[in-house]
Amino acid sequence: MNRHDQHGSGRTSHRRWKTRLLAAAGAGALLLASGAFAPSASAKEGDGGDGGDQVLTVAVAQSVDSLSPFLAVRLLSTSIHRLTYEYLTNYDPKDNHVIPGLATEWKSSPDKLTWTYTIRSDSKWSDGEQATAEDAAWTFNKMMTDPGAATANGSFVGNFAKVTAPSPTQLVIRLKKPQATMTALDVPIVPQHVWEKVDDFSKFNNDKDFPVVGNGPFVLTDYKPDSYVRLKANKDFWRGAPKFDELVFRYYKDQDAAVAALRKGEVSFVAGSPSLTPAQADSLKDEENIHVNDAPGRRFYALATNPGARAKDGTRFGDGDPSLLDQRVRNALFMAVDRKAIVDKVFQGHAVEGAGYIPPRFSSYFFEPSADQKLAYDPEAAAELLDEAGYRTNADGKRLGKDGKPLNYRVLCHATDPNDKAVGKYLQEWWGELGISITLDCLDNVTDPWLAGEYDLAFDGWSVNPDPDFVLSIHTCDALPATPKDTGATDNFICDEKYDALYAQQLGEYDVGKRAEIVKRMESRLYDTGYMNVMAYPNAVEAYRTDQIESITTMPSDAGNIYGQDGYWSWWSAVPAGSGDSGGSSSSTGTVIGIAAGVVVLVGLGVLFAVRRRASADDRE
Repeated sequence: MNRHDQHGSGRTSHRRWKTRLLAAAGAGALLLASGAFAPSASAKEGDGGDGGDQVLTVAVAQSVDSLSPFLAVRLLSTSIHRLTYEYLTNYDPKDNHVIPGLATEWKSSPDKLTWTYTIRSDSKWSDGEQATAEDAAWTFNKMMTDPGAATANGSFVGNFAKVTAPSPTQLVIRLKKPQATMTALDVPIVPQHVWEKVDDFSKFNNDKDFPVVGNGPFVLTDYKPDSYVRLKANKDFWRGAPKFDELVFRYYKDQDAAVAALRKGEVSFVAGSPSLTPAQADSLKDEENIHVNDAPGRRFYALATNPGARAKDGTRFGDGDPSLLDQRVRNALFMAVDRKAIVDKVFQGHAVEGAGYIPPRFSSYFFEPSADQKLAYDPEAAAELLDEAGYRTNADGKRLGKDGKPLNYRVLCHATDPNDKAVGKYLQEWWGELGISITLDCLDNVTDPWLAGEYDLAFDGWSVNPDPDFVLSIHTCDALPATPKDTGATDNFICDEKYDALYAQQLGEYDVGKRAEIVKRMESRLYDTGYMNVMAYPNAVEAYRTDQIESITTMPSDAGNIYGQDGYWSWWSAVPAGSGDSGGSSSSTGTVIGIAAGVVVLVGLGVLFAVRRRASADDRE
């Protein structure tokens, strides 16, 4: 659900530990008063910025779930952690290939069981201490030994046997068996001297003491829940300091209000939830000094079924409709979904039709069903399949469940996502022709019923990383909660032995081509079982002011997104307009200087939860 992330961002599986996956689409929060900030190239006295500071303000439609990199799963939160902590490796913004991060180089033993990383000597924590291999070893060991610390990224260390730091610049990881993700460990490395003081990692949100010690391009300096996050440029960042002095993420519940703020110059950039609607994008295209970035995205938009919520101990819970345990019913429902209509009428062309679990942007892993496998739009065939499964219509045309009562599915919907509501209306029409009624359950907080298994179907979506391990892991049996009282890493309680066998196989396959084929078989399995109906791959549609920024890097650089990247390239590379510094960055002109917000004027308050990275939200990342 990170759509959500929730709508993102998504990444990690959590095996053998308890996790709290807060996912969920948002609701209520603080609306900024119109005109609270006047456009300007410098922060005003009292806003928290120094006089003359260049401040880049980004309007977002998601709140922070946690500022702890051990707990955070939402796209906004994980994006902030990419800005404030280094990872061992990073992804090149041009084509996503792996490049150095905190580690300058790496090598494996011939048996692939021992990996040695050289840790750079020119990275310092923002409190002046040197970042070393000991920090990385401590981070991984804490995740290996403390279930609370494994909540967000535990899947990456589930196969680790031992992690040591023989010297300040050498990190050694010993594996139980080969693991193909060793150059894609998307885990923020934290300073041991700060984090070793934490008592309970499952509860510590890292949101009380500022500035937060980090070694990324920005330093986290201030935070107000459901309102804003403020970061300042790290002048000592080893790759070079950002061009903007300050970066502010400001939360809006009402996306139209955020768009209006962009027009007035009160914010610099609008990311959407996670994208702008076609109407919003069209309304901005002719605006002076505003540019709309419309590029292939890294997300998928799906409808997930409740396959029967269960825990690892075998206990079943929740109240999903039992008819959805029948694969024929699930397939029939998806054969009655017109994906082309969704792309054309809901996304108005700002998306492509869905099929597999990984967007076409990641071409190596992109799956398309064969002609005889495809669940094409065919209402008549769908009705026949329901009849075959024993779900027939009565004299009134109502399709009956095995209990003799008409089928009426509850569909979890994000109250702040207009796409959910629009698609929901089509589902009422399409499934109504099958004799099935649905109730759209559009909530500000979809997390509670989702994790309790109290739904029949739900709108779902995740941001996919260049390495697909995370979005694959959330459908394994190991991702289920340990007991009904616990919260697992599972997306929607799928547990399939054939899928799990393929997951283990791809994780240990180092040959890129062979691994990609296994991943496609996993997607094929998800497609056939009907638990996940990927309806579309939405474009990243976002807007920014061109009168306040010289340039900014998209990812991929030729035609990619700005917000929610697999890295820190956009905000690190952004160059203020009129600064006389081209920055040398590849890419699209763009995002804008907002005017710093130290004291935020509010007109409303609420709480926003983003649906698991869907993610996307959701989106995890």
